[in-house]
Amino acid sequence: MTTPVAVHPLVSPWGRFGLYSFFIDAPEPAIVDTGISSSPAEGMVPALEAIGRRIEDVRWILLTHGHIDHIGGAYALWELTGRRAQVVIHEADAPMLRSRRAHVDEYLAGRARYLHDPDGEAKLTGATNAVISGELEPDLLVRGGETISLGGDVTVSVHSIPGHTPGSVAYVIDGQNDVFVGDAVQVHGAANGFPGFVDPAGYRASLQYLRDEIRPQHLYLGHPYRRADGTPYGVQLDAGQAAEALQGSLDIEARVNSAACGCLAAGLRDSDSPYSPFARVAEDLGYEGDPTLEPSPFFTTLHGYRAAFDHLTEDEEISTHG
Repeated sequence: MTTPVAVHPLVSPWGRFGLYSFFIDAPEPAIVDTGISSSPAEGMVPALEAIGRRIEDVRWILLTHGHIDHIGGAYALWELTGRRAQVVIHEADAPMLRSRRAHVDEYLAGRARYLHDPDGEAKLTGATNAVISGELEPDLLVRGGETISLGGDVTVSVHSIPGHTPGSVAYVIDGQNDVFVGDAVQVHGAANGFPGFVDPAGYRASLQYLRDEIRPQHLYLGHPYRRADGTPYGVQLDAGQAAEALQGSLDIEARVNSAACGCLAAGLRDSDSPYSPFARVAEDLGYEGDPTLEPSPFFTTLHGYRAAFDHLTEDEEISTHG
């Protein structure tokens, strides 16, 4: 690449969150992540007009993962491009793009087991209908290892970084090492103050891979994730900040891992605690956030450790009795 490609953050509001997308100003322009249904018209269109660009010219929609606040605006954005943009997502998260119901099923299989909200399914169903602009079949399914041409000599490489979701990916602008990771680098989490991931081992390995192999020159985050003192990083991190956030995320995962494993080894116990059955984890970590505040990373993450622990226990039983 001879000339650096400019990257512009595009922000749109959603409740207590700012939803971030990123415009890659390449010969075939790309937008990374799409917010919710209102984001393309209310956030992206005016932001692009302000820099002299048009949403109609976007040719690539690159999705870092399948969560509602990253794919919700994909159909609306695709429509605004005259249905000409190519939509890209990892095959493991593609069901979340194809079906609103997939988000509800994910909720029921995981954190719903601990939230005990009789209206939870109905509320999430309503939310998916409200904020996902449409169900969409992707144009390109990726696994990691692909290279996407954005025209001229601009290419983006795709890297599988599972953990936050099974199909989380990093998009890297080749030659300048600008790295877009969505929510795959959590540090201390966002509004809830707790890191969220479904696969602890995958999350840890992906952070190590980003730190040791990718080594971002610039790291673009899906939200302003927080340091230990609660102050947020921005969503555009330089090389030093990126290294700090990656190592910080690994350090935090190690602490959560230790607390979770201790709790699981002692046996889960139901109680009146809002953190039940993981009250011991909250106590060990000094965590006082609201575990019911959606998307409830406390229960999502600890369910991931529980699933890994149960799988290991089953393997040991098979080895003993097989």
